[in-house]
Amino acid sequence: MSQLSNQIAVVTGAGRGIGRAIALKFAAEGADVVCVSRTQENSGKVAAEIRALGRKAWAFAVDVADAAAVSTVAEKILADCGKVDILVNNAGVTRDGLVMRMSDADWDTVLNTNLKGAFLFTKAFSRAFAKQRSGRIINISSVIGLIGNPGQSNYAASKAGLIGFTQSVAREFASRSITVNAIAPGFIETDMTSELNVELKAAILKQIPMGKFGAAEDIANAALFLASPSASYVTGQVLTVDGGMVM
Repeated sequence: MSQLSNQIAVVTGAGRGIGRAIALKFAAEGADVVCVSRTQENSGKVAAEIRALGRKAWAFAVDVADAAAVSTVAEKILADCGKVDILVNNAGVTRDGLVMRMSDADWDTVLNTNLKGAFLFTKAFSRAFAKQRSGRIINISSVIGLIGNPGQSNYAASKAGLIGFTQSVAREFASRSITVNAIAPGFIETDMTSELNVELKAAILKQIPMGKFGAAEDIANAALFLASPSASYVTGQVLTVDGGMVM
């Protein structure tokens, strides 16, 4: 039997990279998946891939930082799907720059997408999770939220905040058998890391004991574990998947 049979999963930032890998992994394990992305084109492409696997899929274009839009789409998801069993808050952006030159807009964009977006989606489904007395919430943080990084104070703050948010919500929901955990990916081969220059990539690799970047599939496997029956007694944790970088 597939690990996620008869489950409905919502994945934000599902249009590419880690979000896409998680959505496809969940579908391969029997889940029907709601793909949320900033554009209908990207979410629609992944939804089509999921349907090709024989699972149901829905595609929505949503700005995760827009409270009204999130509330509206959550109501539609619950109406169309009947329930939600798994929520993966993965949507994220970067707007890098040294703090002395960082604009208010770049700070706000990153915090609103990476942290407020997770709050809004968690809140939107919280009553449904509580009513059914079950649910899995998985927040995609980052090793940068654990160790910081020059030029990424906004990103680090958002990802560190996501860890505190995860632990607080885990305590709020534990009595209802709802688990809330975070994954802190290291440097993963995605569109975001492909923009790094050769010298910077070489410097980063020296910090990773395994000597290589991870794959989106590595994060998807971690998410699958946290969403599966095997993790029913795991909550409030941060699973670092980084090739040993921050140990």
